[in-house]
Amino acid sequence: MSETKQRYDVVVIGGGAAGLSGALALARARRSVLVIDGGRPRNEPASHVHNYLGREGTPPSELLAIGRAEAAEYGAEIVRGDVVSAERTADGFRVVREDGGVVEARRLLVTTGLVDELPAVDGLAGRWGREVLHCPYCHGWEVRGRAVGVLAVNPMAVHQALLWRQWTDDVVLFRHDQADFTDEEYERLAARDISVVDGEVAGLEVTGDRLTGVRLTGGTVIPREALVVAPRFTARSAVLEGLGLRPTPMEIGGQVVGTYIAADPAGATEVPGVWVAGNVANLMEQVVGAAAAGLKAASMINMDLVEEDTRRAVDARRTPFSAEAERRVTERVLGDRRHGLQETR
Repeated sequence: MSETKQRYDVVVIGGGAAGLSGALALARARRSVLVIDGGRPRNEPASHVHNYLGREGTPPSELLAIGRAEAAEYGAEIVRGDVVSAERTADGFRVVREDGGVVEARRLLVTTGLVDELPAVDGLAGRWGREVLHCPYCHGWEVRGRAVGVLAVNPMAVHQALLWRQWTDDVVLFRHDQADFTDEEYERLAARDISVVDGEVAGLEVTGDRLTGVRLTGGTVIPREALVVAPRFTARSAVLEGLGLRPTPMEIGGQVVGTYIAADPAGATEVPGVWVAGNVANLMEQVVGAAAAGLKAASMINMDLVEEDTRRAVDARRTPFSAEAERRVTERVLGDRRHGLQETR
């Protein structure tokens, strides 16, 4: 679908769960909405979406297709492409796409998500979302009772191992390149029968297109059927940085584990007229949470527009013979025919 307008009430940058949820709510509020989607959803490698009430087990691509159809049913327009820049104008924002297309918006909702940056271990990227996992609530049930490894890459490694122990009694924690654990941490791990393997992990062993083990630098292979890895979560924030919004580092135990764009609970940023929702603002948000955040941001954006529309109406009422009031009357009465009248003058 291609855009039919040059100016919209809201341009949504990012067409994942947060963006489409926001677009749906705004379109139902009779706002003109354009969604620009780069087509690279974070959860594309995953086979199914979980913990989404009413959509449990739905493939990610199917969920997005349903969302696009629902938003479009109420008039939202959706185009595929990357946004290369967004800048403030006198009365809103100017958005430029990679293909050269330019549109204007009164408000922006940015839901560009994040990038999962994996450790430099051979084979991780190729199994990401299959047997190389991160979130136990997303994938724990699917590997319940199986041999699971946890790769220590940040200070939360012990917590991860203890958490995944809920889904299986066969958990091995690979210390990899992290500092040694404390006596208290070893005691907690031992109490839950979690083994610790010293030495750096060099790569994965795959047999018949299935993960079968984790290989250490010395050549030893520890049999495993799944490996838990905590990636670095990096917000897709280039467009927002052009508007003056810089990513905020998220630290755990003094180590940066990701970046996000700071916003209030409804998604409003420090730049007036710009909202964010989903993983670009909350690194730990799951799909259903991202959709809820998109809805919340959309309701606040609509209210903000209502306030602006009301201020303009009050100003027009107070000065009924202004140039602005004349323009509005002309548009209401003549619509597109006004252009022909202007050309004959």
